[in-house]
Amino acid sequence: MRVFVSREQMLAAVGRDLGESGWLTVDQARIDTFANATDDHQWIHVDPERAAAGPFGTTVAHGFLTLSLLPHFSRQIFEVPAARLIVNYGLNRVRFITPVSVGDRIRARCVLKEVSDLGDAVQLVIATAVEIEGEERPGLVAETVSRYYL
Repeated sequence: MRVFVSREQMLAAVGRDLGESGWLTVDQARIDTFANATDDHQWIHVDPERAAAGPFGTTVAHGFLTLSLLPHFSRQIFEVPAARLIVNYGLNRVRFITPVSVGDRIRARCVLKEVSDLGDAVQLVIATAVEIEGEERPGLVAETVSRYYL
């Protein structure tokens, strides 16, 4: 885990690979819970029988489920202990490259792309790829923008 204790350390790390998270298995219970939370019950996500005959051969996670796991993964990769508050400020780019199938194991790899000093906060732009174990292409690539209030 990368620990940033100063703004200078963050600035010095721009362009560097911050590492990878641990693996997380995406099971049907997680997909169903997300479907219930978002009222997105499309059959490719929640109907294993119908999905078996569909384009992916099984149920697949919602792209937004995979996206919603980015804070979970990033906490495993780096931290800013002095931050009294962390706010997700937005996304610059998101692409859902490869479907994440039920039972897949996924993890994130982060690169610190940009650091902006905002006075009482530091804004980080992190390029993240969510890797799928055994797949060449990632499930998701995204640029997240977060503010760390110090």
